[in-house]
This record gives sequence, C-alpha cells and structure tokens, in this order.
Amino acid sequence: MTKKYKVGYTTGVFDLFHIGHLNILKKAKEQCEYLIVGVSTDENVLSYKKKTPVIPFEERIAIVEALKYVDEVVPQTHMDKFKAWEKIKFEAIFHGDDWKGSAMYSEIERKFNEVGVDMVYFPYTQGTSSTILADVLAQALKEKKASNE
Repeated sequence: MTKKYKVGYTTGVFDLFHIGHLNILKKAKEQCEYLIVGVSTDENVLSYKKKTPVIPFEERIAIVEALKYVDEVVPQTHMDKFKAWEKIKFEAIFHGDDWKGSAMYSEIERKFNEVGVDMVYFPYTQGTSSTILADVLAQALKEKKASNE
C-alpha cells in the first residue's frame, strides 16, 4: 500500500503516555512513510502550560523513540510549527481535532496552505488525557497522605 505522504510530523508533550498518544502516532504513521515526532521540552511546556510535566523530558523522548510507529524524534523547543517545517520540510502535520478551529491552529493552517503542507486532524480520544491522569494521581496522593495522618 502506498502511503499518502513521504514525511509526516506531529508534536506533543507525551506526559503520562496513554492510549490517545498511541492512537495519534499510529494513525499518523498509517499515512506517511517517515514519521517525525516533536516532543516538547520541559521549558517549552512550562512556557505555555505554566506547569512542568510529570515525566522528565529525557524519559518522554525515550518512550516515544521506542515506539514502532515513530521513525525520528526531535525536541520541540517552541510552539512555532511553521519554523519546524522550515527546518524539517514535512508534507503533512498531524494533530488531534481538539485544536481544530482554534485561533492558533487556524493561523497555522493558513500558513501551511500557502506552502502546500496538509494539516490532518484525527478524532481526539475521549475520556483520557495527561491532565486527567495527573489530576487522578494528585487526588490519590492527597487521599493517601490524609489517611496516613
């Protein structure tokens, strides 16, 4: 089967790796011969999410590199996807549809359309996210601490 794109790109924090992460990587790889994944550095995440990931950057990179769907991993040190394209020259960028229609992604789509890069959205995996998992862990730790007092 011929894949639609030669080089594809996606990014993420990939903190508390879960099935939603795996789904997007699998679907992206199904459409491209070579998948490059940008993993956000701790500093980048802190700059826009105002929190540090639970899993350190080096460990998140190692986890993503180990996946059979991923051909190459690069650090994502900023949120400018167009700058990443200027360096990597991918033909398509893949993302969950939870961002579709947002001001930031509408602008990114416009810029990519001008240079012939496809923006491909996949359905967001409902019911799971690193934020939900982190909240559950924090609550469990809080309850454990309270029961030990």
